[in-house]
Amino acid sequence: MTADPLAPLLELADIADAVERARTRFDQTLGHRALRRHGGPVVAEVGLRSAVASAALEGRAHEREAVRDGTVTEPVLQGALRVAGALSRLSELWPKAPRQALAKLHVLAARDVVAEADLGRPVDDPAVAARLDGLAGLVAGGTRVPPLVLAAVVHGELLNLRPFAGPSGVVARGAARLVLLSTGFDPRGLLAVDVGHREREPEYVGAAGAFATGTPDGLRSWLRHYMSAIEAGADQLTAIGDEVLATT
Repeated sequence: MTADPLAPLLELADIADAVERARTRFDQTLGHRALRRHGGPVVAEVGLRSAVASAALEGRAHEREAVRDGTVTEPVLQGALRVAGALSRLSELWPKAPRQALAKLHVLAARDVVAEADLGRPVDDPAVAARLDGLAGLVAGGTRVPPLVLAAVVHGELLNLRPFAGPSGVVARGAARLVLLSTGFDPRGLLAVDVGHREREPEYVGAAGAFATGTPDGLRSWLRHYMSAIEAGADQLTAIGDEVLATT
């Protein structure tokens, strides 16, 4: 039997406990009263806030209410909104054909940002292609680690590779959310993890750089950040639920 390439990540100090804490925190939020009768508005608000946070992490910060009002036409933000809106319909494709799903994410994220001929096309680099193939193999069943760990690896690897022109970070964050949707961890798209990354942006940037080193300490730094962002995203779901109940 071939060893699971990601299994050693769970042996890093404190990581298994951090994963369990993050999973538990999210599970606790799923009992919120707003999700029983107002799930649609909650999901829509999570998508909006995730898109605003993802665009901000790409250097395009906008006021949430201006985005809600439809007055922001800046293309990276619009791409992040398209990505957020497409995740549910891409979740079935993702584990079957992850590279095709990534191409679709890039088309959505980078329209009006990069040349049309570059949309959906990874950079022409054999090393990047090999890494993408390896990542696709993990997504398509090559690992049995918890979905939170796989999502963190997908996110970190795509941030490191930047395999597409333009807002590649928007693609990376969308792909990580696809892991959570497609594995059934967060099938409704309720976890605003990108808001957690935005709230801890200096840590996010530093931990992503640490991940790129490939060292045990670097991987541990990224995984610890990622689980903290999951917990922050769960807290955001609670806040959104409270706000929805207050206005209905």
